[in-house]
Amino acid sequence: MKLHIASRAPNPRRVQMFLAEKGVSIETVSVAINTQEHRTPEFLAKNPVSRVPVLELDDGRFLGETRAICTWFEGHHPEPNLMGVDAEERAFIEMHDRRAEFYCLLPIANWIRHVHPGLAPLEQPQFPEFGQSQAGKLPDLLRVFDVELASRPYWAGERFTIADITAFCAIEFARGLMKFRPSDLGLLHLQDWRDRINARPSAKAGM
Repeated sequence: MKLHIASRAPNPRRVQMFLAEKGVSIETVSVAINTQEHRTPEFLAKNPVSRVPVLELDDGRFLGETRAICTWFEGHHPEPNLMGVDAEERAFIEMHDRRAEFYCLLPIANWIRHVHPGLAPLEQPQFPEFGQSQAGKLPDLLRVFDVELASRPYWAGERFTIADITAFCAIEFARGLMKFRPSDLGLLHLQDWRDRINARPSAKAGM
């Protein structure tokens, strides 16, 4: 199998961190998205919506979408469990993972894609005012998570899960390109959580 990725992109990093937690090694293929390699006919044959990551399976099929790829590996490598051991836990972990994706990663990605000049080749046209509006919403969105992390150690509860991976990769995307730190907004619980996750060996995956 092969995992098609792009450097510094948060979604491939989510899968790579997930695999690192599982102790799974897989060949990676770097896709140069800044030069539009993800929009070539060769790549579109793998993923018609021109997004990374993509998992190339041994039988010739291609699996896209970050959470779908993680679900595939969770099924084939069930330990350590990162997505829930039963229907109830899976539902609550998915809820927190979705919240991390929609209310943390998405506004951060929109902020960066529409404001950072280095992302201009990927986002045409850029709408800086829209990007800044997303940045303006971040404090209120992240404050919700800061309050929740005051009463539990991890994003979805008492143990590390895929939700922590999604949220961590979002925060790191903003840190790397926009020099963002939760503590700059007074979000000390979120900063403490980020620092604890960053100390995990898997945090180095995809860097």
